[in-house]
Amino acid sequence: MRFLNTRLDNAFLIEPEAASDERGYFVRTFCEQIFAERGLETKFVQHSRSFSARAGTLRGMHYQKPPHAEVKIVSCVAGAIYDVIVDLRPESDSFGKWQAFELSAANQRQLYIPAGCAHGFQTLADDTLVAYLISTFYEPSAATGVRYDDPALRIKWPQRVSVISERDRSWAPLELACLT
Repeated sequence: MRFLNTRLDNAFLIEPEAASDERGYFVRTFCEQIFAERGLETKFVQHSRSFSARAGTLRGMHYQKPPHAEVKIVSCVAGAIYDVIVDLRPESDSFGKWQAFELSAANQRQLYIPAGCAHGFQTLADDTLVAYLISTFYEPSAATGVRYDDPALRIKWPQRVSVISERDRSWAPLELACLT
């Protein structure tokens, strides 16, 4: 696995290193030892998936407030997504900034999202399946988000939003979304 730095503090794009032969390939997607050596989270208590039938579907921008803040490792196992992280950590040098990455079944990239960051994505293909490793249990009272179209963030989504939940459409703007 190769860990590529991003513009956001302690967020990493992870590229697999596949062993290929005439049968296909084998790739390691997680190794506790390698993550621990980098000082990254190694305990993931939830493994979840989301399926989106239509390209242009937008999910996000989600996070959990402390003390239930989550570290996530996100990958796309079918289709493709435009995956976005927003840094909501006031102490971070990259506070209020965002960065996007294309994750797909073809490129097998993963995104390591530190606690205190909002996360969301837009599907780039029909029938897209996204897998998550999550470090803390879901706590409904801590679940919140920021607007996907927040004018302060100016996230440039690659497609017109074709499907979005009412909940995701109604998150507060960034200045009202506070982790403290």
